[in-house]
Amino acid sequence: MGECVESGLRIAGLRASVEGKEILKGIDLVVEPGSVHALMGPNSSGKSTLAFSLTGHPNYEVTAGTVSLDGEDILALPPDKRAKAGLFLSFQYPAAIPGVSVANFIRSARQSLRPDDLPPAKFRKMIYEKLEELDMDAAFLSRYVNDGFSGGEKKRLEMLQLAMLAPKYAVLDETDSGLDVDALKSVGNTVGALRGTSEGEHTGFLIITHYPRILQYITADRVHIMMDGRIVAEGGPELADVIEREGYDKIREEVAGGVA
Repeated sequence: MGECVESGLRIAGLRASVEGKEILKGIDLVVEPGSVHALMGPNSSGKSTLAFSLTGHPNYEVTAGTVSLDGEDILALPPDKRAKAGLFLSFQYPAAIPGVSVANFIRSARQSLRPDDLPPAKFRKMIYEKLEELDMDAAFLSRYVNDGFSGGEKKRLEMLQLAMLAPKYAVLDETDSGLDVDALKSVGNTVGALRGTSEGEHTGFLIITHYPRILQYITADRVHIMMDGRIVAEGGPELADVIEREGYDKIREEVAGGVA
């Protein structure tokens, strides 16, 4: 019974600062296995600060609160150990790594997280299956990581990584930024496949976004609205529809009026 209570990516009372300025002012959020939570908010509301704080970026200082992953305190862990515990972050602007092929990069990442669970032949079979699912050309594997990639190609590569690593929880930070419809569909397909089942497990997602359009391709279980470092409104997928129709002004008015 205790294991059931502790499951999930559990954020409680989280406060974080950047260069001495408090950005997160007490975040409470639970992402359950196999669930999709959307965190929305205007620019400079603290959404990306939350993503970097969860993954241990050195420029982001957590000053209060707790974060646990299936019962394990991850704030006490360095970034690589957080990844090994099962946390994945999709960056808004992923870095290029000239000289390192996509195939070798993903193989190394998989080996680091799950040593020897996929012999070369099984790894090759699995990655080609994922390429087909994502409608990606096999020539992609020999290219250098993000070197000369378009925005859509970078995002497809992250989805390939996500599919191959099958983390327990994935944080997608502004993953829809600048993407065309095909790339958005690719993201949606990957999330849909992983939330259902991946190697007998279910990945939980925290999708951080400014615009609600990605939620046309991904069904969210819960939507959270962040403003000024706090979650000020929560609800079902219909909350994203409100943002689509009226922007964030309606939420601001409700918060100012003490309704939210």
